[in-house]
Amino acid sequence: MRGEYKVPGGKLVAADVEIAGGVMREVRVSGDFFLEPDEALERIDRALTGLAEDATVATMAQAVSTAVEDAEMIGFTPEAVAIAVRRAQGRASSWSDHTFEILNPGPLEPLTHLALDQVLLEEVGAGRRPPTMRIWEWGAAAVIMGSFQSLRNEVDLEVAQQLGVQVVRRITGGGAMFVEPGNSISYSLYVPGSLVDGLSFERSYAFLDDWVVGALRSMGVDASYVPLNDIASPEGKIGGAAQKRLANGAVLHHTALSYDIDADKMLQVLRIGREKLSDKGTTSAVKRVDPMRRQTGLPYAEVIERLIAHFRERYDTADGEITVAEYARAEQLVAEKFSTPEWLARVP
Repeated sequence: MRGEYKVPGGKLVAADVEIAGGVMREVRVSGDFFLEPDEALERIDRALTGLAEDATVATMAQAVSTAVEDAEMIGFTPEAVAIAVRRAQGRASSWSDHTFEILNPGPLEPLTHLALDQVLLEEVGAGRRPPTMRIWEWGAAAVIMGSFQSLRNEVDLEVAQQLGVQVVRRITGGGAMFVEPGNSISYSLYVPGSLVDGLSFERSYAFLDDWVVGALRSMGVDASYVPLNDIASPEGKIGGAAQKRLANGAVLHHTALSYDIDADKMLQVLRIGREKLSDKGTTSAVKRVDPMRRQTGLPYAEVIERLIAHFRERYDTADGEITVAEYARAEQLVAEKFSTPEWLARVP
């Protein structure tokens, strides 16, 4: 059995594995990485050979780390080796194992977007929907708070009401974001847990956003991933990501990209404190968000088209639609959960 894993920003690691009697009888690791000294590769193979076939990524990575403690691994890690082995065993999947349905329904109300995230995640987790990528466009101005943020500390509700800005709360963690029609592009990935098997939360963020970094670079933006969850260029922050995982393993990963932010309005609505800015190397919140409009020189609609085109180039895709039943469930969740004062003020 053979498995492969491409390290985000790094090299390809492959593993050929033979299993008998519940044990990995032979493991051969290869790839376009760099490793010094040469004989360390044989030590990696020996460290993995003889382990139980259901050994965890952590167990395998520890075995590899011990085997190469005096070696230099360039472009890959012990965890990358372990993930390649898991994929060879069929316990972890790769992008090429899935066909992603692409949804691009156009502008929707903020509450509908948030409810659809929960609905589509649950549908993928239940096996009723294939892995899916959904583009968000905003039908109204809004502040979307992270699941665990304090309402009173993050948003000036009086100003938001005066400016006609909705205040809503999503199911993922992270910070508040300010959006208006035509100023922000978001997308969600709904994937099975097997796609991120063995990846830490931190590594899974970079892994699931690797394609969008490539898409931005193809549009002339010198984009890179900044741990834990930011996408940036040398000119400033472009976007940020957040995740939610269900007990059945399904993963929601969504990312918001700023196209042409109204920084003055954002600063009126959001209470962005000095503490949040202190580790960003800037005294101005305006400098923290750099719009794609200036960096790409492309119209808003074309940026969306290019994002989708790049995703199609990298992965197997099919056009899809949100079903009538999914919309109905989303509207039910809007009424029963996302529009309620109890949900909005779950953290007062």
